[in-house]
Amino acid sequence: MTIQLQDICKSVAGKAVLKDINWEIGSEDCWLLAGPSGSGKTMLLRLILGLEKPDSGSVNLLGDYKYASVNAGVVFQEDRLCEQFSALENVAMVNERLSEMVAGEELSKFLPQERLTVPVCELDPVERRLVVMIRACIIPSDILLLDEPFRGMDSGLRDKVIAYIRDKAGHKGIVFVQQDDSGLEFCRKFVL
Repeated sequence: MTIQLQDICKSVAGKAVLKDINWEIGSEDCWLLAGPSGSGKTMLLRLILGLEKPDSGSVNLLGDYKYASVNAGVVFQEDRLCEQFSALENVAMVNERLSEMVAGEELSKFLPQERLTVPVCELDPVERRLVVMIRACIIPSDILLLDEPFRGMDSGLRDKVIAYIRDKAGHKGIVFVQQDDSGLEFCRKFVL
């Protein structure tokens, strides 16, 4: 699968956010979508996901692709967790073939065992972010789209999370959205 963005333009409240964007993301590509705050990085992800429509231009899914829209594991800027559910429940719910035992094995790579069963509303911001990241990686998908996934993490944890993401992605494409390339120097860069 290849995602092709052609001549994308998008305005919000009369202000141009994206203008004449052309970009192609292959199935095994690893990209860093970079740019300063307000440059349109999140909007571009929303266009790729079909959550927004461009004012002009197109987002095309090329190759032998069986879905009408992008089938992605996503980390949004907001955590988007079910607050009263545990970390185990939040991860297991996105994959009907995934048991809480398997979800627990994945979560235990980053969180202490006693934190897996408390409601996520009781987890600290970094723990919550780890739950979101693991959930995105275990969803059956064709690409991972990760918007500021390392928020609040120190460089050691960030590097461990990057290794986990790359391992779980296998042959999926990955798009990291960050303002800078810290820890992501191995990625191809698309700068807004």
